[in-house]
Amino acid sequence: MILQAGTPETSLLRVLFLGLSTLAAFSRAQMELHVPPGLNKLEAVEGEEVVLPAWYTMAREESWSHPREVPILIWFLEQEGKEPNQVLSYINGVMTNKPGTALVHSISSRNVSLRLGALQEGDSGTYRCSVNVQNDEGKSIGHSIKSIELKVLVPPAPPSCSLQGVPYVGTNVTLNCKSPRSKPTAQYQWERLAPSSQVFFGPALDAVRGSLKLTNLSIAMSGVYVCKAQNRVGFAKCNVTLDVMTGSKAAVVAGAVVGTFVGLVLIAGLVLLYQRRSKTLEELANDIKEDAIAPRTLPWTKGSDTISKNGTLSSVTSARALRPPKAAPPRPGTFTPTPSVSSQALSSPRLPRVDEPPPQAVSLTPGGVSSSALSRMGAVPVMVPAQSQAGSLV
Repeated sequence: MILQAGTPETSLLRVLFLGLSTLAAFSRAQMELHVPPGLNKLEAVEGEEVVLPAWYTMAREESWSHPREVPILIWFLEQEGKEPNQVLSYINGVMTNKPGTALVHSISSRNVSLRLGALQEGDSGTYRCSVNVQNDEGKSIGHSIKSIELKVLVPPAPPSCSLQGVPYVGTNVTLNCKSPRSKPTAQYQWERLAPSSQVFFGPALDAVRGSLKLTNLSIAMSGVYVCKAQNRVGFAKCNVTLDVMTGSKAAVVAGAVVGTFVGLVLIAGLVLLYQRRSKTLEELANDIKEDAIAPRTLPWTKGSDTISKNGTLSSVTSARALRPPKAAPPRPGTFTPTPSVSSQALSSPRLPRVDEPPPQAVSLTPGGVSSSALSRMGAVPVMVPAQSQAGSLV
């Protein structure tokens, strides 16, 4: 809403502004908070303590008696991107403060200086002191605010030193040095200790990154190299030993390293191969157990002819038939048939009667010709099915 000049609303706002300005000027005239000149920006070292100095004074000391002063004090910290954080307060005679913070003097002395102990880097920021003095009736006598900027510095943490490259004659190596923590940022310096003391500078030395490059190495360049990380509030050191080797010694070291690596690879391969083989054998054994089927019992009969494994057809090669027949005269009036090669096998003979002579062996060769003679004549043996006692094919 825009107000034009001369309207009643404009006059009312002007009166209010003038009244507030007069009240603020009156408050400042009655009470004032002080910070020593040049101490509104302080620096301190991490782990130590610092005092933020501040005190207040009252105007017209003759008009205000000391017991009538009731100060209200608040110290709070402001950091970029964060909400204000209360550090210490004194309200209605009750003191509240965070660990490590306290007033240097009694508040009745009007000295409201703040002591911060065991500083950390996170304690950096702008500290604001607010003092509001009231009388015994609760009426404000004066109010003032002052600010002090604090910066906590961190000395370099112990750095780590390392060697990059293989140090043998004629090659180049780089010595590296880095501190993990430092505020402000550390600067680095390299030097070689006695008996061949030497301090290094650029361009071999990079004071910001902490690296030192040594070129065209020689045996004389062997020794202990020390790195020093330093800033305005402290320093820390580390060292590395440089042992420059000849070509033969370097080859031995390189061969040992390569041999060790190859040995480790072979051991790992053998372990993997053994595990894989054991797993394969175990899986094969499991498959055999799962796929195994109990064998069927074939109905072999005592004295039967040879039968093939499939239990269907077999060649009748009876041992009795292959043996030459005994010379026994045939009974008169009997007829002995001569079976052909392709004829079926006779059924199993029945048990002979008591009053009958034992049956004669039947020759399977036509005309009484032996099997060996048939073989010489080029005859081909024929497979014929066998018959069970019931007369069925087996």
